[in-house]
Amino acid sequence: MTVHHDAFKAIPPACYVLEESLLRKNLELMRYVQAQSGGKIICALKGFAMFSTFAIVREYLPGSTASSLNEALLGQEEFGGEVHLCAPAYNPEDFKDLMHCCDHITFNTLTQWELFKPQIENYHEQNNKKISCAIRINPEYSEVETDLYNPCIPGTRLGTTVDKIGDKLPDGIEGLHFHTLCENNSDTLERTLQHVEQKFGHLLHQAKWLNMGGGHHITRADYDVERLIRLIKHIRETYEIEVFLEPGEAIGWQTGFLAARVLDILDSKGIKVAVLNVSFTAHMPDCLEMPYKPRIRGAADPNENDAFVYRMGGMSCLAGDQMGDYAFPEPLQVGQRIIFEDMIHYTMVKTTTFNGVNLPSIGIIRPNGAFELIKSFGYQNYKNRLS
Repeated sequence: MTVHHDAFKAIPPACYVLEESLLRKNLELMRYVQAQSGGKIICALKGFAMFSTFAIVREYLPGSTASSLNEALLGQEEFGGEVHLCAPAYNPEDFKDLMHCCDHITFNTLTQWELFKPQIENYHEQNNKKISCAIRINPEYSEVETDLYNPCIPGTRLGTTVDKIGDKLPDGIEGLHFHTLCENNSDTLERTLQHVEQKFGHLLHQAKWLNMGGGHHITRADYDVERLIRLIKHIRETYEIEVFLEPGEAIGWQTGFLAARVLDILDSKGIKVAVLNVSFTAHMPDCLEMPYKPRIRGAADPNENDAFVYRMGGMSCLAGDQMGDYAFPEPLQVGQRIIFEDMIHYTMVKTTTFNGVNLPSIGIIRPNGAFELIKSFGYQNYKNRLS
């Protein structure tokens, strides 16, 4: 989009910047999927929790999904609508508050369900609100290649296999929930559903809803949206149930950037290193965890003929707080701005103050091109996490 020059100058030296028009573009596509399929798409707060945008997001999506009490409270207070919950296990001291927050609760195991079932039943008796409960299932099939993100590896703690459930849904369970995708296309979902239906089809006939989890890369340019619509309609019509999807990355996908600045440039045995005012381990952890190499605006992967090649270094003391080599059209200068593209999803939700490094500010570029600073961070944000 076109950003006013003065507005771009107003962006702080380290800042996550979301572009509202790009967010709305993603959400328009999700509105289309919901309208054509009859399914519901809810916002996964673990991937996108920029609550200053929730007034926009709830124009398109009916609710949010949480993995903890804090996320559930955020969904209830800032998003509104339906609040779904799914976690590997629940703290007993949190559960009363969770029931007040949530409309749908998924239990990872039958033992967790049996533990909290009396509280659920008692809550139903004492309140007008009913909580719909589900079991997370493990179809024992996933095409996620990185084990860190694969919930179906041997020894996984995520989900219940069909042999543990048997022929009937436990009394009080109305839904099933699987989450085995990670930034996948809808052909992967189609193959996954074949395993889900083969193993759990008899239980789907007894259920009221199915949550297909996250990892649906709906807003990626090559994503087959029409196939997704067909798959949702197939499940809805075959089993006469409600269908939910809960993407996080697809909402924030390519909606903004992380603005950084060059603090120093040094020569390390012939390798030029640019030290930045941001940290990969603290501010872009997926780059090291996944791992993947982020794109930098105006830079490219180097070849042997490139003259201005730099390795990007973070500002923490971690030796591995650095990322690849990039070729620039001109020499970098101290004080120069560096733009890391696509840094909204799974970034702000994972930031840390390791080494006491300051968190980047947060801002929004409005449709008219103006920049609005939403939040800045300082010493108290670091101190208040410690004791």
